[in-house]
Amino acid sequence: MTALSIVIPCFNEEACLTALHERLTKAAQSVMKHDYEIVLINDGSRDSTWPMMRELAAVDPHVVAVNLSRNHGHQLALTAGLDLCRGDHILIIDADLQDPPELLGPMLATMREQGADVVYGVRKSRSGETPFKRATAHGFYRLLARATEVDIPVDTGDFRLMSRRALNVLLAMPEQARFIRGMVAWIGFKQVPFAYDRDERFAGVTKYPLSKMIRFALDALTGFSSAPLKLASHAGLALSLGSLLLILYIAYAWATGQSIQGWTSLMLIVVILGAVQMFVLALMGEYIGRLYNEAKGRPLYIVQEIAGAERSGTLGQVAAATANKDKPGGKGKRPTK
Repeated sequence: MTALSIVIPCFNEEACLTALHERLTKAAQSVMKHDYEIVLINDGSRDSTWPMMRELAAVDPHVVAVNLSRNHGHQLALTAGLDLCRGDHILIIDADLQDPPELLGPMLATMREQGADVVYGVRKSRSGETPFKRATAHGFYRLLARATEVDIPVDTGDFRLMSRRALNVLLAMPEQARFIRGMVAWIGFKQVPFAYDRDERFAGVTKYPLSKMIRFALDALTGFSSAPLKLASHAGLALSLGSLLLILYIAYAWATGQSIQGWTSLMLIVVILGAVQMFVLALMGEYIGRLYNEAKGRPLYIVQEIAGAERSGTLGQVAAATANKDKPGGKGKRPTK
């Protein structure tokens, strides 16, 4: 075990790695001297991120570089790092340096002063982001807060400091579609906010285009709320009542000899009903798809290689079968380190 683990998922971050390593090292040494590790996870990068990680691991014994077999996505890459880290305290931070590493000391002091298991960053401002990104993020967090049964703090990302106790509970949760900030909120224990100003990205471009943001939002909503299913049920009930009223009107018009005219209005009704029905089916399909993925029980991620300290080596393709951990009949073992 070590006193502190800093876990950073990386995807095409060659422009940030050198500065990231320097700033994280200074921040960690200021609070833990030399009792720390920096766990870098390469999530299938297509640039020089992995070679640079291996170089850092070769020259710095505090660096552990983990190479996943392919791009698994930010949340699963982060899960891999959390599964492999060994610290009593765990800092989660992104590689783009929008979340300042220098806040490690104040966050650790806050955790000790308040006896908390989680200190999560709350963004007071978001430098360098477009008005569209800020507006959609603002709306998403508030919609999530209203729709979910779990009290997920607004304006927070994955930037947080956790205790080993909280992390062990998080690692016992095996779902495939992961929304880690929501999962941490679900754990409970004492969790306190830490307000800060988010910096502009150090270099490169965002790795979360609109399509990934939408997918991420769907994972969050469907993973922590049944509200979309309830919406589908209510929409179906309203459509059924509307159809009944329409049938009564048609029967009345036929009985009184009134001609029913208006092909356009008829087609409009058919199109509206069809669109709403497809929307309801899509919502149900989203939940069924999640059940299908969970039922397969595949590993959450696959580690191809680890570089750094005594954990260097090439691992097998089933090195990280976290998805089956703690299930009946499972081995319950952690990945090879």
